[in-house]
Amino acid sequence: MRTGHQGVQIVVTGMGLVCALGDSLEQVWGRLLGSESAIALGQPFPELPPRPLAQIGPHPARLDQLLEPVVTHALKDAGLLPPLRDCGVVIGSSRAHQGQLEQLARQFCQNPRGGDGNWGVNWLDLLPHTPAMATARQIGATGPVMAPMAACATGLWALAQGFELIRTGQCQQVVVGAAEAPITPLALTGFTQMSAYAKTGCYPFDRHREGLVLGEAAAVFVLESADFAHQRGAKKIYGKILGFGITNDARYANAPDEDATTAIAAVEQCLRRSQLHPSEIDYIHAHGTSTHLNDCTEAKLIASLFPQSVPVSSTKGSTGHSLGASGALGAAFCLLAMRDRCLPPCVGLTVPEFELDFVRRSRPTPVEQTLCFSFGFGGQNAVLALGQ
Repeated sequence: MRTGHQGVQIVVTGMGLVCALGDSLEQVWGRLLGSESAIALGQPFPELPPRPLAQIGPHPARLDQLLEPVVTHALKDAGLLPPLRDCGVVIGSSRAHQGQLEQLARQFCQNPRGGDGNWGVNWLDLLPHTPAMATARQIGATGPVMAPMAACATGLWALAQGFELIRTGQCQQVVVGAAEAPITPLALTGFTQMSAYAKTGCYPFDRHREGLVLGEAAAVFVLESADFAHQRGAKKIYGKILGFGITNDARYANAPDEDATTAIAAVEQCLRRSQLHPSEIDYIHAHGTSTHLNDCTEAKLIASLFPQSVPVSSTKGSTGHSLGASGALGAAFCLLAMRDRCLPPCVGLTVPEFELDFVRRSRPTPVEQTLCFSFGFGGQNAVLALGQ
């Protein structure tokens, strides 16, 4: 039995998830397996032209609106009730409250004195660590609290940090995850200026891909040591975290290293820690942003390290790209793929540019070990191995 490094088994006993596909784990998973896409043309900001978006509601979401119910769902799924005094918390976001900060900046520019000095929000409540602190308050946790920010690798980094808190004996139980509300004027304008934003939709690994599409999402997990989960009588175990790899290109601010040297190192690090050989991987949930550079570099990486028969898919053609939360979503889909023995499709892929075994429609197949990739701006590379 594979136990991850240093013999400690760390299991996932609860999950909560929301994205533009739905507000529950099973609804999102069912629509994804049905090859549905939540991406639609929208214009949330009148000063900007319409763009494809994966938006949850009629208006751009706030981070707290996404995170709090998902934490509640994860605890309920795990059969837990707060307060959880000794529980650790690792909740990340690459942009945190950016939308509210942009709104505050606009108000300040229009009225620097703020009338009586009040703009309706305290900027201290919008700092990057506040989602993690809000979760700790919500569940009554007084253990360690961490708030990782690593661009699109944030979600997997959060899972890795939760893994380490348990492996090193600091906690027996950790609530981990990531949330992102990235649909803001600055984000849309910035990605458009970089020629990274799509005009019609998200088509990962497709010859005619146009770029990324922003999507709102949050995914939260309950991690526990296997012994602790058994002692408390946990009703379900989705799977185990076997290991992870995290590296940084230290090269470009907004493009991957074309040689993928450090991304490959992250994969190899993860496999070594997880005691896995590339031939033992049953499925890879790719980062697959639908941008020219990411998909090309990632496809070459997969082809160089893994057998051509390993199934690959990116789910961003269905959910959009939720930036820091995307790795957490991918990890949830890997766990559900193992549970239901069914691989999620690469929605939006019509004409593959690369010779990989892309999952074009949901595919029933035994799944024992999976890898989830996240490769973020600034060269943040994260890889997570999950097993039955």
